Amino acid sequence: MRSRQSIIDIFSTFLQFEADCFSGWVIAPKLRRSMQNGLEQLPEAQSSENFWALYWHKRWKAQPAPLIEAHLSAYLQETCYWSVQRVIPRSASPPYKLSDYFQIAIAQVSKILNSCDPNQHATLKTYSRVAFGNIVRDALRQQQQIDLCNEWGLLLKLSRKRLHESLQRAGLTEQTIARYLLAWTCFEAGYVLNNSGGIRKIQRPNRATWDAIANLYNTQRQTQLNPPGEECTPETLEKWLLYCANQARSHLYPKVTSLNSPKPGQEVGELLDDLPDTATESLLADAIAQEETETRQTQQTQLNTVLTSALEQLDTEAKTLMQLYYCQGLTQQQIAQQLEMKQYTVSRRLTKARESLLLALTRWSKETLHISTTSNVVKHISTVLEEWLQDYYRNLNHHSSEEASQ
Repeated sequence: MRSRQSIIDIFSTFLQFEADCFSGWVIAPKLRRSMQNGLEQLPEAQSSENFWALYWHKRWKAQPAPLIEAHLSAYLQETCYWSVQRVIPRSASPPYKLSDYFQIAIAQVSKILNSCDPNQHATLKTYSRVAFGNIVRDALRQQQQIDLCNEWGLLLKLSRKRLHESLQRAGLTEQTIARYLLAWTCFEAGYVLNNSGGIRKIQRPNRATWDAIANLYNTQRQTQLNPPGEECTPETLEKWLLYCANQARSHLYPKVTSLNSPKPGQEVGELLDDLPDTATESLLADAIAQEETETRQTQQTQLNTVLTSALEQLDTEAKTLMQLYYCQGLTQQQIAQQLEMKQYTVSRRLTKARESLLLALTRWSKETLHISTTSNVVKHISTVLEEWLQDYYRNLNHHSSEEASQ
């Protein structure tokens, strides 16, 4: 595997597989821009990988956000890959491919971030190396238990709640579910009573055990079921219980097929090839878009606060002029006639009021958004200010009309 060298690559690229092997790194443009902005704001941390790992982790701990988690997920790509690589060969016949286990492990990044304490001695990379390995081992262990456990062993391990959920998911009526649950309860009791000596491997019940289960069911159905229904033979109960086991297995341990598996009946191609290209952005892009939307909303709120405060600081005459011009929509000539002053005086004082607001907005843009105040930028900010004033006084006029009509 070709390791990433630059700080920007480490926190903005993702591992790509081809034929279940590493094939390269894929760049996430929005993450790259985010890191470039971060490096411009904190130039002293240009080449410190540990600094940025701790920086993003602390920010995530303070307020989890998709963009921050995406940076940390990119950072842990190599750690996850090598952790999975070390664990997989120890399994004689893993049910999935390395790329599948990589996805299983990397999907747990948020849990790892939440569990890792940045104040402890272990770094995030050291902690996640162990955590990723445990996640894959647990997946292998669960799959092995599923494969080795037969129907009868599974029935004895199930809880009543799990079995009930499995039968509900199968679409059975509550009356049918009640019969199956009673059959399962009698199976548990009959199996334990007739195998009290203990066995190493759970096997299909013998005839004597089936008879005991059937007798117990036929006795308890009179009080446990409404209506009690007909008597059941051992054969019927076995059929019911096998159905319960299959439904529970399907519900609790659904079969997963790797997208890298070959197409059925074809020598060339994988299932992944048949996925439609929707030409939409990835989940990561959606997460980043959500983060940017939240940032824009925050900035809009701050902008409203800055300009509203600047408006309140204007003198009484300036406020009156702004009110007449933007809220009532009067021309400068009409304002001059109403206030009995020269038109050029109205124009000059309106310009002075707007310049005061423009200064406040430009100062906020420079301090908060770190925007250099070039002539083009000031021109753009002036346009933004004009749009904001029109919207502000339009809404103000709308609220005033509503209050007058009530």
